Amino acid sequence: MQAIEVRDVWRIFKGKDGVVEALKGVNLEVKKGEIFGLLGPNGAGKTTLIRILTTLLLPTRGEAYVLGHDVTKEENKIRPLINMVSGGEYSGYGLLTVQENIWMFSQLYGIPSQEAKKKIKKLAEELGFENILKKKVRTLSTGQRQKMNIARGFITDPQIIFLDEPTLGLDVEVARDIRNFIKMWIMENPDRTVFLTTHYMHEAEIMCDRIAIINYGKIVAIDTPENLKKMVGKEYALIMNVQPKIELGWINDIDGVINYLAKDVEGGIKIRMIASKEEAIGEVVEGILKRNAKIVYLNKEEPTLEDVFLKLTGRGLE
Repeated sequence: MQAIEVRDVWRIFKGKDGVVEALKGVNLEVKKGEIFGLLGPNGAGKTTLIRILTTLLLPTRGEAYVLGHDVTKEENKIRPLINMVSGGEYSGYGLLTVQENIWMFSQLYGIPSQEAKKKIKKLAEELGFENILKKKVRTLSTGQRQKMNIARGFITDPQIIFLDEPTLGLDVEVARDIRNFIKMWIMENPDRTVFLTTHYMHEAEIMCDRIAIINYGKIVAIDTPENLKKMVGKEYALIMNVQPKIELGWINDIDGVINYLAKDVEGGIKIRMIASKEEAIGEVVEGILKRNAKIVYLNKEEPTLEDVFLKLTGRGLE
């Protein structure tokens, strides 16, 4: 039995602005014991899929199973086995302390009070927030609040934990603490499973056993991070900073350019380009100089997950 099975799942929303196809025939399987990542930009369908798998939203059509249970018919069997934490959420009661909030949540799941208190202490030590257990939630920083949210999600020791952009907006140190905790948690029990959505390519690369890339509601690739990067292994991944900003549509007409992504930066523009042959690089450089711009930075890089996404979709991850 797989931890998660998704078979031809569609989710269509109808509103004043017409019909939106948030998911378009999604198929995937998640194995028990793995950290599975769903990678894609905002609006790609990540949160919609996670809401279906956590029984918060019904699919328009198709089938989805969590630990063998149908999400449309057996939500009461699924919910005790899973938990979910989202990034950027404002949860908890401000007048209560961190410890009181987590304890109160544990009681909703029927965890004996003394056992819950021991678990809270252990989670606080592992996540590094023992010093704020007695603080009122309303006084917490964003990072402290998210560590509390993570503890709340893991205190039930779920078989599958769904993490929807859990490090969104956090500083580097707090994000690292949370990632280390997640990896430690799953190493302690190989039957546990993590389903992680993110648009941070570095997070997906260092955390996940396998990754699905989603774009406009469709899965465009599923594999290990290393195998995904091999998709652009024979091509050239280049970064260029150009000043001043110029129009770039002509790059698409150059033979050998697979795709490029441009982003405004101070004083000019940053270009990330995938090319199939070295000659294309020279033509791009020549075209930039002809347009009275200069290249202030040019570097060839090892392929990243962002390059994979750029090759497949023509847009960036963020």
